[in-house]
Amino acid sequence: MSLIPATILTGFLGSGKTTLLKRVLHEAHGQKIAVIENEFGEENIDTDILRTETKEQIVQMSNGCICCTIREDLRETLQLLAAKRRKGLVEFDRIVIETTGLADPGPVAQTFFMDDEIAETYLLDSIITLVDAKHANKQLDDRQEARRQVGFADQIFLSKTDLVSAAETDALTHRLKHMNPRAPIRAVHFGDVALKDVLDLRGFNLNSKLDIDPDFLKEADHGHAGHDHGHDHEHDHDHAECKEEGHDHVHDEHCGHDHDHKHVHDENCNHPHHHHYDDDVKSFVFRADRAFDPAKLEDFLGAIVNIYGPRMLRYKGVLNMHGTDRKVIFQGVHQLMGSDLGPEWAAGEERVSKMVFIGIELPKDILVQGLEQCLV
Repeated sequence: MSLIPATILTGFLGSGKTTLLKRVLHEAHGQKIAVIENEFGEENIDTDILRTETKEQIVQMSNGCICCTIREDLRETLQLLAAKRRKGLVEFDRIVIETTGLADPGPVAQTFFMDDEIAETYLLDSIITLVDAKHANKQLDDRQEARRQVGFADQIFLSKTDLVSAAETDALTHRLKHMNPRAPIRAVHFGDVALKDVLDLRGFNLNSKLDIDPDFLKEADHGHAGHDHGHDHEHDHDHAECKEEGHDHVHDEHCGHDHDHKHVHDENCNHPHHHHYDDDVKSFVFRADRAFDPAKLEDFLGAIVNIYGPRMLRYKGVLNMHGTDRKVIFQGVHQLMGSDLGPEWAAGEERVSKMVFIGIELPKDILVQGLEQCLV
């Protein structure tokens, strides 16, 4: 029997998760979806849907969806749903889990990997984060939970963009990309988003596509912030390049073209995206055109995950490994890391390793130095 795909829906208080869920539960989309709703949710869906006198925590909807609250913990709720499905008591093809606005999606995601019974029944598809454009900057400044939710996301939906200016939306998008260059960002109006943009995103698939926002890579190519190599290093094909996110290291006297100085924080530049912020959730991309030594890399990543795992939100890489003609793909959430052999490098394809790390105050220098030492 094929695995049941699961989507985690997260986002800070008032970001519009419940609006999106209500659409899923009431729309005639022809899909049988089980929605697991955390009872402690701030805008409880219970009031409309779960007004029932019984102790039963699963309610069948008119469009074939079911709604279920978490009374004990997620693992038990998932097991209960799977058991009822096996007995033919409920029918569903996939699940969507809504976390509370204050929740860290990490432990929710880990449930799908750490528990054998869950892992044999369900497949984690993606984490979707809703961000309230009107209140996001303050929430991101004040609450680490909001920053973590952005760091974990495979897809970010911006709600309430109609309440802010285009420049503010642009600046917020820029901020979010620096925290998480993996997740596409798009505006949604009152939860009005096609189901195909919510389901089957395959954010946890071990595939050979490293989804990093291309602008992020472009600016990374221009700004070698944090590296002390001379300007001739573009011709040095032997060293590993580390491209970094934060644009608070270099102060540029002149505000030049947007695409040249995105890494550069400049006092005199008025563009909204040059607003200075220093979020603890940051990302950086590591690239190398020399192959990795498999044993050295495994030891190093194992040690890093052991020490910094709780602070590592999401990380992924498509790697050129010495001794194989196939790409090696790895990814992880916190301390859980998996890897797989991908397709062969195509003839003429540049064999470049690319890795992205998203985490809380990760020691970039230690990571970069360690990764460079793992190259052949």
